[in-house]
Amino acid sequence: MCKGELLIEMKYIGAHVSVAGGVSNSPVKAHEIGAKAFALFTGMSSRWQSKPISDEQCELFNRYCQEYGYRPEVILPHDNFLINLGSPDKAKLAMSRKSFLEEMERCMQLGLTMLNFHPGSHLNEMSEDECLDRIAESINITLNQTAGVKAVIENTAGQGSNLGFDFAHLAHIISKVEDKSRVGVCIDTCHAYSAGYDLRTEDGYKRTWEEFDDIVGREYLCALHLNDDKRELGSHIDRHAPIGEGTLGKEFFMRLVNDSRFDNMPLILETPDESRWPEEIAWLYSMIKN
Repeated sequence: MCKGELLIEMKYIGAHVSVAGGVSNSPVKAHEIGAKAFALFTGMSSRWQSKPISDEQCELFNRYCQEYGYRPEVILPHDNFLINLGSPDKAKLAMSRKSFLEEMERCMQLGLTMLNFHPGSHLNEMSEDECLDRIAESINITLNQTAGVKAVIENTAGQGSNLGFDFAHLAHIISKVEDKSRVGVCIDTCHAYSAGYDLRTEDGYKRTWEEFDDIVGREYLCALHLNDDKRELGSHIDRHAPIGEGTLGKEFFMRLVNDSRFDNMPLILETPDESRWPEEIAWLYSMIKN
């Protein structure tokens, strides 16, 4: 498993919480909803640059993480949505690489060990392989300028020209990353189902994870995003649904939370109604068989 120090409890379920009022509020908000893990944006989600995190905010963030028991292994920061590490446009690529480096540096500042990101898009202006190579090159450039933070690639639904919907895409990127100890994968359940991986049925679930192990390698799995899907299998459309109310259904999530492969890693809700996160987290924990 892609994890650091072994944690005491087995499943670490949480949600992507707001940083309104300062990044230090995120562990407080996670605690309030009963989360044992959490995700956050360390800066603005839709801007190329964010203001620096103050020393005071860093100190408070770490104090609250310690107070509420959130170790770096269960915290999954996400980069901003503008970044495209495989962009065919030289100017946008340079902006993406600069912004990605800054995202990594903020993680280092907060003492975090992972940065989750969408791999990139070819925008129908280059081949898939060229784009995947460029993504890996972007990762290498950033890792060479940073330390202690793992680049965690998130699979996609394959909407538009987005890459990362095929496990082979993830394996291609990883194969070109120079420091394999600093690259990992986060699987989003909605994205995987929309990409055509049949996680819903028992046989499909088994085949999907076997395929992941064979093509990517289980040792690279660092985290999951727990989302139901509003669309059908193979739709290539990214539309999250509340847990148990989409096409994946409750049985899938019951199977997942009882699967030991996903112990000791952040399992993060990105479901659309954040007011229901306490209920969804509690239900997922209630489904775990002792």
